[in-house]
Amino acid sequence: GFISLDCGLPIEESPYDNEFNGLTFTSDSTFIQTGKSGRVHKDLNDVLSKQYLTLRYFPEGKRNCYSLDVKPDTKYLIAVSSVYGNYDGLNLDPNFDIYIGPNKWISINLKGRPNGTLDEIIHKSMSNSLDICLVKTGTTSPIISAIEIRPLRDNTYVSQSGSLRLSFRVYLNNSDGFIR
Repeated sequence: GFISLDCGLPIEESPYDNEFNGLTFTSDSTFIQTGKSGRVHKDLNDVLSKQYLTLRYFPEGKRNCYSLDVKPDTKYLIAVSSVYGNYDGLNLDPNFDIYIGPNKWISINLKGRPNGTLDEIIHKSMSNSLDICLVKTGTTSPIISAIEIRPLRDNTYVSQSGSLRLSFRVYLNNSDGFIR
């Protein structure tokens, strides 16, 4: 049930296991027919996790969509990551919108975010297909580094009115490690 896509990853480098969490990432090339592949600046190779080293950017078209197979009537945790990493050498931080199907999820502005963004939403699928769309809103091209989708139990995060977008997350502990 997990979907972990490394966007822009060449198909011949897919799949691979992420060293940090053991998840298997695959190339996004079979889930979208548009866009071009890019790689972040080589100075970031030792700083970022592997799934953030490549990206897909969309210089053409206003709206470009991933179409993913899901189970109807199922809740999913959807996480998208966008790391610019000056892949094009222009130092122009992108801004764009992300939609789930016809509904706007979030506006992304990568200005002042050298490590990119990670945005999450809990969304209940209504059909067997889920479209995640990047929409151009200005002069820069939309980009995406990774898409991760996890099915959830029905009794997890019960909502009266649809999707739940992450507002913030706080870790309250004294350890140096991560708590999941």
